[in-house]
Amino acid sequence: MAIPTRYRERLRARCDGQIIVTVDRDHCLLVYPLPDWEELERKLVRLPSMNKVARRIVRIMVGYATEIDMDASGRILVSKELREFASLDKQGMLIGQGNKFELWDEAIWNEKRDEWLNDEDDGDMPADLESISF
Repeated sequence: MAIPTRYRERLRARCDGQIIVTVDRDHCLLVYPLPDWEELERKLVRLPSMNKVARRIVRIMVGYATEIDMDASGRILVSKELREFASLDKQGMLIGQGNKFELWDEAIWNEKRDEWLNDEDDGDMPADLESISF
């Protein structure tokens, strides 16, 4: 998988090409610059270990976290285990999410995207989101 050119220099400046890839509940991969992952990991390991949901999240996210170095051409080599988790087959989609990327199999991304765009029952919108104009 190649990181788009427009993000490569920022990633090199931010983390010298050191990236952490882990799994997400939506069965995609999360791609973090190392400093952002370290901050998140500190928060995750402070979660109460007696809370079953918190313990599961930590086990999955921290347990699958894999350090990957971006090469000079902006490529990252994702392990077979992570690729299988996200059903990454031929084409991947790297979706920017602010401090991280989501890495999806292109066909699954297109399917999910269409599903989300056509979902008329979005549930309750968080109050913080209601105040944002799009």
